[in-house]
Amino acid sequence: MTIRELILKNRSCRRFKQNEAVSVELLRSWIDLARLSPSSANLQPLKYIISSSAQTNASIFSTLAWAGYLSDWPGPAEGERPAAYIVILADRKIKFPIDCDHGIAAQSILLGAVEAGYAGCIIGSIQRNELRQILKIPDHLEILLVLALGKPAETIVLEEAGKDGDIRYWRDDKGVHHVPKRPLNEIILKEF
Repeated sequence: MTIRELILKNRSCRRFKQNEAVSVELLRSWIDLARLSPSSANLQPLKYIISSSAQTNASIFSTLAWAGYLSDWPGPAEGERPAAYIVILADRKIKFPIDCDHGIAAQSILLGAVEAGYAGCIIGSIQRNELRQILKIPDHLEILLVLALGKPAETIVLEEAGKDGDIRYWRDDKGVHHVPKRPLNEIILKEF
């Protein structure tokens, strides 16, 4: 796939084939992509926790909120939950606050997942204290993001945002997830 094809396919997937496992080796390979990606001042302050265990996944799931614009949807049902998670942490002993490293890392990981036929979702709405206790995360590590990963079990389509500028994603009556994107000519302010 070209980089454009990878990016077009890399959508925030929220429903997965829960019973299709993601191996620890595959998760490690995606984190290696993040490790090799650019880092602000090359400080490399990120650390990771991997879970492909059903029991740990259930505990992580309980600390996450899934889709702010779908207020009547509590998140994926049993059988549609992620098969794996990667928790992205900042090591305060190296640098804090973090500039952009976690965004770069998350995108690198998700592009690797998409290339391998998987999907993911970057989650920032996290009950951090509860997750810290569940995973026994030391205080010097700050929870930044959780990546939910697995084989996709939903259809996601991109479309142009309407004239009203509404960018809220939504689901139709068939469960297709629609993601409006602002037009290119709206986001490029000047050309010289």
